[in-house]
Amino acid sequence: MAALGALVKKAWSVRRAVVLLGAPLALLPVLLSLPAKEGRCLYVILLMALYWCTEALPLAVTALLPIVLFPFLGILPSNKVCPQYFLDTNFLFLSGLIMASAIEEWNLHRRIALRVLMCVGVQPARLILGMMLTTSFLSMWLSNTASTAMMLPIANAILKSLFGEKDTSKEMSRENEETQAPLQQNKLYTVPTEMQFLASTEDKDLAEEKEITSDVLSDLKKEEEYKNNIWKGFLISIPYAASIGGTATLTGTAPNLILLGQLKSYFPECDVVNFGSWFMFAFPLMLIFLLMGWLWISILYGGINLRGWRAKKSNLRVDAEARARDVIKEDYQKLGPTKFAEQAIFFFFCMFAVMLFSRDPKFIPGWASFFAPGFISDAVTGITIVIILFFFPSQKPSLKWWFDFKAPNTETQPLLTWRKAQETVPWNIILLLGGGFAMAKGCEESGLSVWIGGRLHPLEGVPPPVAVILITIVIALFTEFASNTATIIIFLPVLAELAIRLKVNPLYLMIPGTIGCSYAFMLPVSTPPNSIAFSSGHLMVKDMARTGLLMNLMGVLLLSLAMNTWAKSIFQLGTFPAWANIHAENATSLLPAVENVTLSALNKI
Repeated sequence: MAALGALVKKAWSVRRAVVLLGAPLALLPVLLSLPAKEGRCLYVILLMALYWCTEALPLAVTALLPIVLFPFLGILPSNKVCPQYFLDTNFLFLSGLIMASAIEEWNLHRRIALRVLMCVGVQPARLILGMMLTTSFLSMWLSNTASTAMMLPIANAILKSLFGEKDTSKEMSRENEETQAPLQQNKLYTVPTEMQFLASTEDKDLAEEKEITSDVLSDLKKEEEYKNNIWKGFLISIPYAASIGGTATLTGTAPNLILLGQLKSYFPECDVVNFGSWFMFAFPLMLIFLLMGWLWISILYGGINLRGWRAKKSNLRVDAEARARDVIKEDYQKLGPTKFAEQAIFFFFCMFAVMLFSRDPKFIPGWASFFAPGFISDAVTGITIVIILFFFPSQKPSLKWWFDFKAPNTETQPLLTWRKAQETVPWNIILLLGGGFAMAKGCEESGLSVWIGGRLHPLEGVPPPVAVILITIVIALFTEFASNTATIIIFLPVLAELAIRLKVNPLYLMIPGTIGCSYAFMLPVSTPPNSIAFSSGHLMVKDMARTGLLMNLMGVLLLSLAMNTWAKSIFQLGTFPAWANIHAENATSLLPAVENVTLSALNKI
């Protein structure tokens, strides 16, 4: 086994070296077949896309390539490339990450999760709903990966109290051996694939086993199958809820912010997308999808029995649910009474959300209207709140201390220290966002986006509602195998130009593409939350595939429904906006020149 592991590592190293060195040479024909500037920009984009999809380099390192390649290849000067890595969109995302660090520092997220589970009840279907609601809510503010990593241990503790932790049967051991090799190739460490929920028997009990009737054995087998399915339903619902919940807020996941940043790059006059308008559109969609997903998972894995829902529960299940209730209460009591720091964090968290939502909600004037137009953005709001976390005391201040001159001058710990922020904030995501914005800027300045738009003539006859469905399906399938952040960086420029060609509001195509990146449910490698749940060892690839296929389909249809109903009034999707018309006029004026240069370049080859 050790030799096999060494061989896999060596093969991976060779493949990475081949991609790193071979990709730049393999893409050289792009430089020769296109106009000078557009070809060089497309060369850089294809190279980055290849590195992102194969992860030959770390994603954040690949995102730094525009800083080197754009100036050397004459695409953009460095004074235009580097500022893209610190746009106000990046600071909005940074404020969300810092707020999440403060929440995790004082265990507020765990208190919220356990409190919700105490309220929903301990029946399997209700617990799955409670898990999904809690995970999706946390994922709106924390990262999807952090939300999943926090909820899975809670789910495991509840499941063990419901069904116990027993030895695996011989049958399950054989199944585990069959799946061990492919799992190790994916660098996922496994435990037995299924839990043996019924008490194992000793050799001295073999005589008693023979006396058990076939009816009892059948009941025991059904009970074991029921428990196995419930275990799977619990574990698979958490990563799915995290992916769905991240779409509800602009700061919930990186693709949402990449959309906002690229809108400002391609359409500087577009001001309809902000935290408030996005929340009004995406939050109802998240709730509907979450409810539909819960019904599907509960029906598929036995949490809801459509045929026997009136049947009386056995004493075994009643006792197990009582144990689960006790486990949740015990974990909640271990947190102790609510601390002053938790109350303060909760207050600033609510203030963070309310101020972002009310800055410019569009349907009524927001508080930003009291200041000079264009000066206050969501980034200003978010950074203002999180700065307070670094000096607000974590212990309740005493007024008596101010008037007691003999009191010791002890330093008070703030709600969040900079050292903690440094350790917990994923700074690589900031660089990844910046790489996407730099790529978009290069496409715009080099004329590559106009060149791409000129090649989209065959799609001009596609009805816009059909285009929305096709775009969501293609991107959802693509992101099953590639990073969702890299996927949306690659696709958004194409969608923007396609919308101009179709003469529809660019948001009508760009928003479904953005949200579709988060609808990756079918494979363990699709998202980090999927990988975390799969690495527990209780799920198999076929479990995720059969569950995720319908989840993907539901996501595509619900997103299409949302874009053609309430999203139209929120983002004014029924008209071709003036800010897109300006871009279209500029692109039209540049297109003949680009085509002439293209033809002349091709004639020289």
